[in-house]
Amino acid sequence: MSLALYRKYRPSTFSEVVGQEQVTEPLMNALSNDRIHHAYLFSGPRGCGKTSSARIMARSLNCEKGPTPNPCGECQSCRDLVANGPGSLDVIELDAATHGLVDDARDLRDKAFFAPVNSKYKIYIIDEAHQLGPGAANALLKVVEEPPPHVIFIFATTEPDKLISTIRSRTHHYPFRLVPPGVLGTLLDKNCKDEGVKVAKGVIPLVVRASGGSVRDAQSILGQLLAGAGKEGVTYEIAVQLLGYTDGALLDDAIDALAARDGATLFTTVDRVIESGHDPRRFASDLLERLRDLMIVDALGETNPAAILREIPDDQLERMRAQAKHIGSAGLSRSADIAAEGLTQMRGATAPRLMLELICARMLLPIGDASESGMLSRIERLERAESISIPVRPASANTAETKEKAVSAHVSEAAPKQPEKSTAPKANKPSAPTNHTFDVSGLRRLWPDVIEDVKKKRRLTWSLLSASAQIIAVDDKIITIGIVNAGARDSFLRSNSDEILRQAFIDVVGIDRKIEAIIDPSVDGTPQAKGGPTKGESLDDPQAPSGLSLLASELGAEVIKVEEHD
Repeated sequence: MSLALYRKYRPSTFSEVVGQEQVTEPLMNALSNDRIHHAYLFSGPRGCGKTSSARIMARSLNCEKGPTPNPCGECQSCRDLVANGPGSLDVIELDAATHGLVDDARDLRDKAFFAPVNSKYKIYIIDEAHQLGPGAANALLKVVEEPPPHVIFIFATTEPDKLISTIRSRTHHYPFRLVPPGVLGTLLDKNCKDEGVKVAKGVIPLVVRASGGSVRDAQSILGQLLAGAGKEGVTYEIAVQLLGYTDGALLDDAIDALAARDGATLFTTVDRVIESGHDPRRFASDLLERLRDLMIVDALGETNPAAILREIPDDQLERMRAQAKHIGSAGLSRSADIAAEGLTQMRGATAPRLMLELICARMLLPIGDASESGMLSRIERLERAESISIPVRPASANTAETKEKAVSAHVSEAAPKQPEKSTAPKANKPSAPTNHTFDVSGLRRLWPDVIEDVKKKRRLTWSLLSASAQIIAVDDKIITIGIVNAGARDSFLRSNSDEILRQAFIDVVGIDRKIEAIIDPSVDGTPQAKGGPTKGESLDDPQAPSGLSLLASELGAEVIKVEEHD
């Protein structure tokens, strides 16, 4: 029978203890300076090294060269107290869960006054010390307060607050903590190399995540995976199935569908989760954690998130940047709130799959949500539209009328014409009302994002638009798209791609306009794909005329020529 990894790789010196420098360094200094206290309290989460450190402390104290932070490893005491060694009569380990009665405490108190057999100190290691009953703790109080010179107590507990204050106040308290993921991952990698078993990329982060920062739990889980490894080693798929986590591909599909508001794909992903045997609660929990990661990526912006999300590969981080950008800060926050609330509701009697599908349905409907996060999501989309809108004051009646006639000749639904007026006295004429139109140059800057959203909805529409179309004009009712030739324009219309593009403008920009496609042989899709300026437009010059004004001016001039000819 093979030895468990957490026993096989148990540390024998303080230098081998990982992730607890805040404890090991002061203890090593105390041993070096021969400043030994008669009672210690080691507290912290389970599996973080409390009992192992207590054994190392006993080994360091009873070494023939001790007290020393580096036991010689050659004397009888060092050999007896090495990790997985036979033990020593002078180091007594007690579990307060089974020896917490008053009689046990009295027996310990009476035996403490006997001298050690072979060592300098008689050391009592009392594990789970918080389970000492009040009577037992009070029975130990006097000997802990004034022990014989050869007796040292080391209490270990996960809940130091439950230990009576009279004992706690007489100890030197050393708080242990959970091991950071990076440190724990390095330790597990070393264990895998020592065992000679190949582990696939992504397995160690899963083990670290499942352990919750406990070294013992991590090595126990890793031992299970190594025991079931085949000739190719431990594969990612086997690790996911054994640990019960959701495959990263399923999470990516769900997030991509959420970003595109693609309900069909999202519910298909949920069905794949169920059909593959995954627990809906686990999927909801993993989805919530992924949303949390996306919020961190979104908050850091251009800063490299690998400093926080260390276990995520660089290629996955790049994909998460794009996902966070498409969903937006408010959308991520709202989706996380929905997932957290739904995860709580899954603990009831309602079928988990039903609750998971309801969670997904709520995430897909930000418009109908009156909550604060839903309002923020809508405001975020409105701000995108506001960023490309500019205030415009109506021009003179003759100029406006000429432009309206020109645009009407080219576009089926133009802006409403202003009524003709013969006179209006300038002295008391009120200021003209300010209207809002959309800046074509600003809309063109968002064209790459719109095209990317179209790609998620239908690749046929994306292929028609990506390199052969550009925005020509926009008004209160219509977005006019120029397509390079008649064949591409006809394919665009026959495939109902105008509705796909309309929905993309709603999702990305937040404006709802009818899409009209015209033939424009001068269209060059290359600069549009990069978000750069097009012919007749300079993004550096805010006064540069938009595509609509240029079109209106050119067509207006033709109308004037025709009237003069008539």
